Amino acid sequence: MSPKSIVPLVLQFLRLLITRKTLVSIHRFLSSIFEPVKKLIGIIMPNQSDDQNSDPPPPPFDPYKPSVPISYPINTLEELDSASYFTSFHYPFNKSTVPLRPPNSALPPRPRLLVCHDMQGGYVDDKWVQSGDNSGAYAIWHWYLIDVFVYFSHKLVTLPPPCWTNTAHRHGVKVLGTFITEWDEGKAICKELLSTEESAHKYAERLAELAVALGFDGWLLNMEVQVDVGQIPNLKEFVSHLTQTMHSLLPGSLVIWYDSVTIDGDLNWQNRLNEKNKPFFDISDGIFINYTWKEDYPKLSATVAGDRKFDVYMGIDVFGRGTYGGGQWTTNVALDVIKKDDVSAALFAPGWIYETKQPPDFQTAQNRWWDLVEKSWGIVQNYPKVLPFYSNFDQGHGNHISINGRQILSTQWNNISSQTFQVATSWTYLDSFNCHSLFDVTLKLYIYRKNVNAFTFLFQPFLKYVDNFSSNTIDEASFSGGGNLTFKGTLEANAYVSTRLFLGELVMVGLPVHFMYSVKSEGNSQVGLSLEFSSEMEGKKKLLIASHRLNQFLRKFDEVIVARQLTKSDMASGWAVQESSISLDGYTLTEIAAVCYRQQPESTEPRSINNQDQAAYFAVLGHIRISASVENTVFPPSTSWIVESQDVKWGGSEGSKTVSLKISWKLKDGKNTLFPRYNIYVEKLTKQEVRPLGRKLGNLSLAPSYALNGKSMNSETEGEGEYIGAAQIESFYVSNLIIPFATSSLKYIIQPCDSSGASQDVDDAPFLPLNVEGQ
Repeated sequence: MSPKSIVPLVLQFLRLLITRKTLVSIHRFLSSIFEPVKKLIGIIMPNQSDDQNSDPPPPPFDPYKPSVPISYPINTLEELDSASYFTSFHYPFNKSTVPLRPPNSALPPRPRLLVCHDMQGGYVDDKWVQSGDNSGAYAIWHWYLIDVFVYFSHKLVTLPPPCWTNTAHRHGVKVLGTFITEWDEGKAICKELLSTEESAHKYAERLAELAVALGFDGWLLNMEVQVDVGQIPNLKEFVSHLTQTMHSLLPGSLVIWYDSVTIDGDLNWQNRLNEKNKPFFDISDGIFINYTWKEDYPKLSATVAGDRKFDVYMGIDVFGRGTYGGGQWTTNVALDVIKKDDVSAALFAPGWIYETKQPPDFQTAQNRWWDLVEKSWGIVQNYPKVLPFYSNFDQGHGNHISINGRQILSTQWNNISSQTFQVATSWTYLDSFNCHSLFDVTLKLYIYRKNVNAFTFLFQPFLKYVDNFSSNTIDEASFSGGGNLTFKGTLEANAYVSTRLFLGELVMVGLPVHFMYSVKSEGNSQVGLSLEFSSEMEGKKKLLIASHRLNQFLRKFDEVIVARQLTKSDMASGWAVQESSISLDGYTLTEIAAVCYRQQPESTEPRSINNQDQAAYFAVLGHIRISASVENTVFPPSTSWIVESQDVKWGGSEGSKTVSLKISWKLKDGKNTLFPRYNIYVEKLTKQEVRPLGRKLGNLSLAPSYALNGKSMNSETEGEGEYIGAAQIESFYVSNLIIPFATSSLKYIIQPCDSSGASQDVDDAPFLPLNVEGQ
């Protein structure tokens, strides 16, 4: 190991233990020791590698060469100034496709919660734009608690991977990138950036252009170096011009200043809003206060901010390095003080849970920690608000992918873009479950929060919390995507459990609203939907949608609506899709809950209850869809599309071939498509198996366990449609697809999917034929 590599490792270790101010001093001390040593080694052993036995380093990353699309930062001012990012191969893949709802909206006038990502340096599993292969990848799914999300790394210009922007926007959360200068390199950068007023304006405009082009909502500015006092006017110009340019190009955007360098040019964290940092606060949209504040600092900051007190974000380091309250499992202590003093909060590095491997596992620990945040801060995002609304409970990682209950992929994957609306349920606290019995019987029900086959929660209402649930986990396929809600346990005959899923603000106006959900169950286990509505004139109303008429619930709900069961020819057996329409003009849908119960024979009289009335309960809720129309989306036929290939590269060895290529598609009429997702399949055909025009493809094959991100090694699926990935834009890169021997042609199929979860029949979808013979 070289001296050059020692300093970063030491600093990474110390980062977990000490404050930033101390870290700066240690960095300077270590650098003063190791720099002379490094020069001496360079003289004694020139051109020697650190480890002569190590493998040769991989070739440097070339952003202009076609390869599997990734997200990456900008490291130098030269790169930023040249706008070279826009000519890279990866640029179009990094555009977010989900607009913020409502668009161009200002932040609400209340205390807000900002979350700053800072997880393992950034660009880990989330850098793979089309998909990664780690079902245990880090993710956040508690968007209903967040107002602003900042993607953070220690690179000069941190561009948020599109997966974070897509899912945050879906939940109404703004997303910021980070511009940071630190250490000696940062001082040199600031000297150039702030050399003139013109240069300050130029770089501000480059940052604004990047944010608008990639679809995120602004910047966190972290100038963590000492600045020559003579350049402070240009620093103010940089902040002011960036803020004004962002507002001009993207109304509702944000530029937030980090509490670091002062108006005097000193790197001196103030830990509150005062005269030293307020000049930067005055020309930006807010300030992220450093995290070593004292108990009275939030109140003092609110006084200084005046009517902009909600633009003050008091920092909390979740690692607990000098932070008020200690962070970690006592992060809520600081949140309580901030909320009491009526300012906003900024959680820094919630990836602490993942990085430090908090027990018993990431999903359980993550949910417990965010439950503490919810208890202290409260829910800030409500949905559904607009139609259509769709959730398959996918958290953006898992071990399989399904369509209509049929698995099309059986391997580890991760892609945060795949997250649909996440349930707003506290899975840790037993009082979050409403457990009911018409006859005061004892209820025992295990409730699992399920994403693919990773059960992360096990609860026993009215019983103690159970940490060790590994022996109780089950593996259930999903109806759509890679997630579902699975309920398993023992339930009395006339008892039921209701657990909140979503808190909404959906105004019911005019035409009926259609509710659809999928269920897979055993025995007489059933799942219904409880819907709560409110009206200023009529008060509250509570309805239950169920598969059968339930006399046992007539006194618990204002109305029990019997759903209509839909049939789908391509749906896997065991799944039932229920649909119902509701007209409540003037009401607002405020809550959706899942109701678990057992179907009983019809009876108007209560039955006596004994121990024999207990029975095993098992049911899976696959998805929920709410729409203004019962009609399915009319997808453009395949003849309406232009599908093209680019950057085709053949490879392989004797007896087999590989191909890499970029596939792009667009409508012939030039209209912009409105589809948020495209599933990509490939057929590998021999001469004898080429399908004549009009012959149906039939069932899609299950992709092999090693097919991912446009790659495949399956040689047994000639003539069948094989899933190889998904795209959020109108392009997809296929990397080193292995072609079985005797394959004469390939057919790439692009299957559009709409925002309500429906997808086009693959036989009607656009496609790209590719001849293999002669290559």
